Amino acid sequence: MIVHDFSHQKSILNQFIAELRDVVIQKDMMRFRKNIERIGEILGYELSRTLTYKTQTITTPLGKKDINLPLDELVLCSVLRAGLPLHQGLLNVFDNSENGFISAYRQRKGNSEIFDIVIEYLAAPNLDNKILLLIDPMLATGKTLENVFYTLKNHGKPKQIHIVSVIGSKPGIDYVSSIFPKNTHLWIATIDDELSKKSYIVPGLGDAGDLSFGIKLKRHKH
Repeated sequence: MIVHDFSHQKSILNQFIAELRDVVIQKDMMRFRKNIERIGEILGYELSRTLTYKTQTITTPLGKKDINLPLDELVLCSVLRAGLPLHQGLLNVFDNSENGFISAYRQRKGNSEIFDIVIEYLAAPNLDNKILLLIDPMLATGKTLENVFYTLKNHGKPKQIHIVSVIGSKPGIDYVSSIFPKNTHLWIATIDDELSKKSYIVPGLGDAGDLSFGIKLKRHKH
């Protein structure tokens, strides 16, 4: 897997990441969502430089101009619900893209550290010969992306896959690298070294879904 890690570059991206991590600033849900959206726009721009382009002639009121325009068909597929602000940032850049949405959550066995990834909902177009952007702001263990990858196989074979995340752990990135095709690209704003015993990114930033949309009720098995 080809990893594009922007955490070591000096750019405004660092400001957005700092505010996402800050326990005081992140209490402002609107700002938290906006920062993730802005990160999506930046990562989307960087990703756009790898796409296929063709020169096309554009007619203006005063003449004509040749411009390199993208040719690829893109599908943006985000993991609900945390992926929605990041999805919006990428959609701001790739506004002609098709879109997919998939729900995935951790289901723990009691209070143990063991969990399964449960997928309950998927809406996605045909993926054959398209560029697939898998959008998940938190790449912790990589198990969610693994399950999403296998679930989407019934929707066709994309010609290339890009994973877009805000923050990830090194163990999770290593795991995803072992699952996805070698030419998969990962676009990520920052990477932390560790996971906690319950598989949360450390120091991380907390639960991106809860910080974006409010605390959810815990699921109980009946």
